[in-house]
This record gives sequence, structure tokens and C-alpha cells, in this order.
Amino acid sequence: MGENSNSTTYKPAMSQSGLRPTHPVTVVDEYGEKKDQHIPGEFPLTIRIDDTEIVTLMTLGSQPEALTLGYVRNQKLIDDLSEIKSVHVDWDRELVVVETQSGDGIEDWQEKLNRKIVTSGCGQGTIFSCTIDKLYEVKLPPASIRQSQLYELIREVGKLNDIYRSAGAVHGCGLCEGTKSLIHVEDVGRHNAADAVSGHMWLEGITGDNKIFYTTGRLTSEIVMKTAFMGIPALVSRSGVTQMGLELAQHLGLTMIARAKGKHFMIYHGDENMTFDAIPPQRMTPPPTKGMLDLKPG
Repeated sequence: MGENSNSTTYKPAMSQSGLRPTHPVTVVDEYGEKKDQHIPGEFPLTIRIDDTEIVTLMTLGSQPEALTLGYVRNQKLIDDLSEIKSVHVDWDRELVVVETQSGDGIEDWQEKLNRKIVTSGCGQGTIFSCTIDKLYEVKLPPASIRQSQLYELIREVGKLNDIYRSAGAVHGCGLCEGTKSLIHVEDVGRHNAADAVSGHMWLEGITGDNKIFYTTGRLTSEIVMKTAFMGIPALVSRSGVTQMGLELAQHLGLTMIARAKGKHFMIYHGDENMTFDAIPPQRMTPPPTKGMLDLKPG
């Protein structure tokens, strides 16, 4: 799956129930002509841990086992992969069952359900109070990024969004090191894609040291949290940043780079971690960018 993996890492028994990511449809364009197109799938998948239903996610369905593990990991519901005996997806029931070694479900489950936050994630994400509580225990490794490598990485990840090019309507997320993408996942929601990346990392024993997390979606507080829980010190997006996402990145010491397209990017936090070794020529006219207009309330 990638570098820094550990072949002896424990892996639970898992189904292999990925669905085809795109589906053919016929559309009619503005000329009244029929055309064959593809659209991404979107399916409900309820996560159940032993006998307790946790959440229902809307997903592309291409990597449901990794998505489930990443969700459980990033929500801090289970901290040790060895506590999970099996992960089994049943699409007929729209259900994935996570069986623990003890069979007793999640420790202190009612306490962890005590408070939930509905986030701005696609389709509305949910964060449990236990997730917030453990966030401030995170200690991220230092980040070190070369501008020349960032440009090459942006070019490389742009080649990987196969589902988006085929059907659109999806986000891509990836674990990167240097100029390489180690893991890349597309899904209908960026938080799903992020969780699936985390699930693969957990399965393969890959750490976040010296890594970059890349996403096509905006950098909200939820994405910053997930990146931090994966132990990744740097976050790059071709989209924008929210205020809470930036404040959280500042608090955690996470390098945040957004509006990253071509030779253009903006470092919102952590510019001291960037080596500017490929500064492009000055443009006569700066590229148009969002975020330049201050809107008044009301």
C-alpha cells in the first residue's frame, strides 16, 4: 500500500465488498441530443459495533471496510486495531458489522454519546464528545516541505482523480510523501475519503511522520481533526479554508496550505516549514482568487 508499512501489523478478518464506483446513465444535452454519461454511486451504510448502531454514512461504496475502520479510528471510538476481530459488509442490509474481540461493544459508549456536534461536512458529519476530548492530546511531528516538491505533488495527485474525471461529484483525499501519493481514495464526501485513507493507514501500520494529507475539498475543522488524528503534520487542498479550521490548525501546529493549483498556493499556517526553492516569476496581473472581499454582516 505504501512506504513505511509494517507487514506484521495485525489485521482483522474483513469482507471484500467494494462496489463499482460509477454507473452508466443516458442524459439529454442543451441541443436535445442523447449522450451516455457516468455518475458516481451513493449508498447508505450503517456502521454497527457488536450490537450497537453508531451512524449511517452515505458513501460511494468502493472501499467500505477501510471507510469503516477509518471512521472508528478518527472518531476515537476504538484506539487499538487489535481490539477488532472482524469487519463484514452486507450491502443487502446496507450494514457493516464491526465485531470486537470482547463482543461487548465500545467501552463507556453512553458517555461517548453524551454530546455530538453536527459539522459542515458533505451530508453533515458528526463528531462525538470523546473525539474532541482526545484531540488536544495529539502531538504532531514537525513538517518540512520544499516548494519544488509541492509543485510536483500537485501535478501527480491531479492525475489520480479517475472517478471525478469519469463522473464528477466526488472528492479525493490522499496520503502523500515527498512527491508521491501513497494512498488515494475518492468518495462522495471528503470526510468519507479521509476516513478510508485513515483505515488503510491503520491496516498497513503507516505513520503520519513526514507525510502530507491532500484533499480536493475545503479545509474545515473536521478535516483538520482527522488529519491530526492520523498524525500527519501538513495539510494541502486545492480549495479554501474555514475560520475554525485555521484556528484549530494553529492550535495543533499543523501546516495548512490551500488554493494549491498549478504554481499557485497560499500558506495559511506554518510558512516557516516551507523551503522556497522554486519561486515562480512575478505575474503582471495576480491570479483571481477567492477570499479577497470582506463581506459585511446582514
